[in-house]
Amino acid sequence: MPRHRHIVIAAAVAAGVAVVPGLAQAADSPAPATGTHGASTTPVNKVSSPAFTTASSPVGSTVKQLRKAAPNAQNAPGAQEGTAAPAANPNLGTGVTVTGTSAYGVSLTADVVSDPVAVTVMISWGDGTTDEVHTTGTSKVERTHTYAKLGVYDVKVNLSTVDATASNGVTIATPGSAYTPYGPTRLLDTRDGTGAPAAKVGNDQLVRVKIAGNGGIPAGVTAVALNVTVTEPGGAGHIIAYPDGATRPTTSNVNYTEGQTVPNLVIVPVGADGYVDLYNRGAAPVHLIADVAGYFSHTAAAGYTGVSPTRLVDTREGLGTARGQVAGWTSFPVQVRGAAGVPAGAKAVALNVTVTDPQSDGHLTVYPGAQSAPTASNLNFRAGQTIANSVIVPIGADGRIQVLNAAPGSSDVIVDVVGYYGDDSRSAYLPVLPTRLLDTREDSWGAGPLPGQNYIYMPLSDGLPQFTGFVLNSTVTNTKDAGHLTVFPDPNTVAQYDNGTAILPVKPNTSTLNWKAGDTVPNLVQANPGANGIVDFWNASGGDIDLVVDMFGVYQNN
Repeated sequence: MPRHRHIVIAAAVAAGVAVVPGLAQAADSPAPATGTHGASTTPVNKVSSPAFTTASSPVGSTVKQLRKAAPNAQNAPGAQEGTAAPAANPNLGTGVTVTGTSAYGVSLTADVVSDPVAVTVMISWGDGTTDEVHTTGTSKVERTHTYAKLGVYDVKVNLSTVDATASNGVTIATPGSAYTPYGPTRLLDTRDGTGAPAAKVGNDQLVRVKIAGNGGIPAGVTAVALNVTVTEPGGAGHIIAYPDGATRPTTSNVNYTEGQTVPNLVIVPVGADGYVDLYNRGAAPVHLIADVAGYFSHTAAAGYTGVSPTRLVDTREGLGTARGQVAGWTSFPVQVRGAAGVPAGAKAVALNVTVTDPQSDGHLTVYPGAQSAPTASNLNFRAGQTIANSVIVPIGADGRIQVLNAAPGSSDVIVDVVGYYGDDSRSAYLPVLPTRLLDTREDSWGAGPLPGQNYIYMPLSDGLPQFTGFVLNSTVTNTKDAGHLTVFPDPNTVAQYDNGTAILPVKPNTSTLNWKAGDTVPNLVQANPGANGIVDFWNASGGDIDLVVDMFGVYQNN
């Protein structure tokens, strides 16, 4: 590969071509490439998280126990018989500050106030473990701690001198959250008044969606997985999902044009009041639908494990089910546990579901096996359209999921597995402040649109194996030809790209989102960085595209 050159945003760029055929997704591997586009980003361990909260208790809140001398005429020169000597170290105390630093980690600062004597500082982390520190007089003690489990912990700092004892403490929640499958269940439909008034959401207006305390969703949830659908828009625009009470970000979650019905999965933090806001940044009013697939909380539940994207079902080929289009108003089961790297103990599965060549308008609903179909949708389509959407769905007791073609006409269906949630998975979800990682339309990118049959590699967690997955929203726009995007882990290291020894990645037989010429299409991606911390974005089309990538969260195992 040729040497890379640094541009304004320090992205390494080299021209190159790799032949990749197909629309919904072809099985052939690309021909050798002469180069790639590379994008460097802010190191993920430097990205801010709203979950990194701080709990503090001032020194004045210290509970003290002073050891007083017994009454004795000999306690002090000139003391009267029966009087007590003054208490030693009367100001002994400590301020305590604990701040989240990672999904499972916190840092502690104890500001000790004491006479100039030896002080033993005992830190009780609330999980049965302690740290003992020895200091002298007024001083600052700093320690870090990693919890074995997610949760809410009472952290205590106990001081001890020969003359007195004192204690202070705070309660802190681990920044990371675990996943609990739920539903899918409809929480919002502005067409019929479910969860909000029966009216369109105006342009530059928002609708609040109640999450915590809604149905069986408990209070205290930290984030939610919602399938958000825009329908009947009077003009073009996009939807922004964010916690109620927070500053609205400049990123986007669902892009739409006039008359479209467009779904997209979002994983969004929940506001302190238990609500999520959906803001219509568009030219005209729209109807909005939101179906919940699960929620995140500090309660020990299911962690996430990403897998290399693997095709599980393709009705065009008879893979994973019968060959041939799925008839209208019928469903078919998909065995998930024990397939495509999903273990027997998995509770939910993360998928990318694609419909292609539908004979009529309709939608797909994906739900747990051995259950009735819910009033919810995952993927809306028009006749003849090829469209994909991310799906997180609970796995049924039978180890299966069910896919319903809710349309009068038949359709081909493709299902790709990207990860799963289970008790044995340690990686916890950690929201980040919405961050735009890439926009090839911007001059600062410096390389222009992503050419057809080429890819961008994005180092997200090089040298940081504790980051095991990324919650991204990928949007393609200004598309010149029909095609699809595939997102997958890169087998190369950053060093190999830097020294010119990187090999051409083998694109998996999967797809992330599909488009035709002139489309703007978003899709959430739960991207697996693989062993080397690099994620590839492959333009499998015959023409240029512009690519926008926003990051909304990470999965972290420490």
